[in-house]
Amino acid sequence: MAMDRTTLSGDPVSGLVASAVEYMTDAGQRSVLFLDILRQRGDQYREHVAQTAPHVLSYAAELIMDGRKLDDPVNYALVRIIPPKGVEIDLKRRPFVVVDPRAGHGPGIGGFKADSEIGVAMKAGHPCYFIGFLPEPMPGQTIERIARAEALFLEKVIALHPDANGKPCVIGNCQAGWAVMILASLRPELFGPVIVAGAPLAYWAGVHGKYPMRYSGGLLGGSWLTALAGDLGGGKFDGAWLVQNFENQNPSNTLWTKQYNVFSKVDTEADRYLEFERWWGGHVNLNAEEIQFIVDELFIGNNLAAGRIKMSDGERVDLRNIRSPIVVFCSKGDNITPPQQALDWILDLYADVDEIRAYGQTIVYTVHETVGHLGIFVSGGVAKKEHAEFSSNIDLIDVLPPGLYEATFEAKGAETANADLALGQWVMRCEARTLDDLRAMGGNSPDDERRFEAAKRVSEINLAAYRKFVQPLIKRMVTPELADWMRNAHPLRAQYEAFSSQNPFMTAVKAAAEHVRDQRKPASSNNPFLAFQENISNQIVHALDSWRDSQEALSEAVFLAVYGSPALQAAVGVDPRSTPSRRQEMSTEYRGRLEARIAELTSRVGEGGLREAAIRALLYVGSARGMVDERSLEALRQVRRNVPGKPLTLAEFKMLVREQFFMLLLDREAALAAIPTLLPDNMNDRRTAFAAIRDVLSASTAISGEVASRLNRIAELFGLDEREAVEKASNVAPFDPKAKAS
Repeated sequence: MAMDRTTLSGDPVSGLVASAVEYMTDAGQRSVLFLDILRQRGDQYREHVAQTAPHVLSYAAELIMDGRKLDDPVNYALVRIIPPKGVEIDLKRRPFVVVDPRAGHGPGIGGFKADSEIGVAMKAGHPCYFIGFLPEPMPGQTIERIARAEALFLEKVIALHPDANGKPCVIGNCQAGWAVMILASLRPELFGPVIVAGAPLAYWAGVHGKYPMRYSGGLLGGSWLTALAGDLGGGKFDGAWLVQNFENQNPSNTLWTKQYNVFSKVDTEADRYLEFERWWGGHVNLNAEEIQFIVDELFIGNNLAAGRIKMSDGERVDLRNIRSPIVVFCSKGDNITPPQQALDWILDLYADVDEIRAYGQTIVYTVHETVGHLGIFVSGGVAKKEHAEFSSNIDLIDVLPPGLYEATFEAKGAETANADLALGQWVMRCEARTLDDLRAMGGNSPDDERRFEAAKRVSEINLAAYRKFVQPLIKRMVTPELADWMRNAHPLRAQYEAFSSQNPFMTAVKAAAEHVRDQRKPASSNNPFLAFQENISNQIVHALDSWRDSQEALSEAVFLAVYGSPALQAAVGVDPRSTPSRRQEMSTEYRGRLEARIAELTSRVGEGGLREAAIRALLYVGSARGMVDERSLEALRQVRRNVPGKPLTLAEFKMLVREQFFMLLLDREAALAAIPTLLPDNMNDRRTAFAAIRDVLSASTAISGEVASRLNRIAELFGLDEREAVEKASNVAPFDPKAKAS
């Protein structure tokens, strides 16, 4: 048993002195090593920004398309991710395309680690592509031009994979999430499932007491400051300001915790810290027009879900045009894009779940309890769980019936039934939800909506005044040289430069650090001064967090009071007694197409054969559970070959499932009554199909209750009474969960 110095010496005072000497030696050495890590960070920063195409991808990549060479050039590029050794890619599986956010940092966050969005997709056998960007925008580049370029990129990916079993699954992180959603609404035919992670689609949304970033536009008087920053940058907006906005949300981490964690664990944390800082410090620029669109149309205007954004050709962005499944990742621990901002666009677009179905949309969301904004993209835990499950089951999600679902995850264990049908370490299930489940997370009241509408009007007034009276003067004053100087002098850039080897003092630090590493003497873990150090750190964090909380509370109070003023609202054209609503009604044109489709499906309810009957029966029985388990979906995919007939492609199978689902939704009794007319005379074929239905239903849990009652009804419709169904089904070849899908 180890004994401390007090026990050995028998003298508490001398033991304390020895501990103090040991701690001071350790702390001094850690200080030198910490400064040297900052030196390495500065040198790494200089090397990174000097590259033509800096990124932090941990994979080799091959350039496929260079956006700078397009007719309307952009600083974006499409690359193919080269699978690392030992990773097998199935070219018949749908490709994954990760679009990185251009939110002030450089590209690569989606492939930052082996356990990343790209990593888990390749592990599941999917070809992977990455859409990144260069630090400098092309002249005249706009958000619309970028969207058009990304459409060309997706067309290229589709052309490279003519035998794939589906259109590309496209992942958009943060700012790239809303960009992907805009493109998917304009060019829905290019997309397979769309995954948006931490993407602010309803920027006004939130709850009181949290997420104060949504108030910043109103507190700053609107987007005139954005225009000013663009003018001071000579027509370019410095992305470092966006990064600083992120850092301001968590001052204890920015000012203390991030650095203290390295200082306190200087022997083990350097590599992780430097890896992250390489991306965090890779600031990029945006054209002034790009950032103005983002702030005016999205952050302050909140026009995306409301359908008020138009392209240059007059085409309106309507998210209801998206035909692919939409998967939304969000977290309660994300103070940049809280769940309300990630999900409340659904409330803006639809009156209820039936309307979601009427548009043929499938929306799946998952809400993490604690992970922060960046953790959604780079956390190993999230990648191994949520991203891995969606990557493994993306084809199964693609055939989900239209509606709203929440994806939940349950750890696999010894008691998990048919565990071999669930890939990875988790079992994913999609549980049916209603819009009331989203409303239960909290949101804006009519009073809040009027406040944000007033802030939007004030922003428009201030921006117009700035452009008329101030902008011409600023543009005449700012030269390209002055704009470059101001960018280089930004505090976030200056801190990297100050500690790089360009500083003569840091040369001495490097030499001292080499000596310290040879003589390193860390303090013992039970040194009381280490505990004191940790206590001081906790107090600093608490003080900074308290200061942040007080500032956030003050910001919210000021915003609510100023923009809640009836006088101000009336002055800017907002009726203080109104009940604002951004929800779009279904257009007459779409309603006409929907009614024609309903009439078509109703007339075809008696058409088809055994395959249609089996899918209709399975949907009828399975809907009693209100959820779909990945084991059931995997079983369904694997038993498709047991149903006689030509094997279906995934797209054909998806269409079949949707048509049978809608037939049940329109007139369930008529759809069920027609099943016997679809069945073949061959009883063995009927029994085979019924056995397949039973196996799919039992893959996740025992058949009982309402599910059992509905299954008995199907047995009768198939011409099998309950006893015969059980007995005859047992004579059919048993379900083999290891069988390959047709």
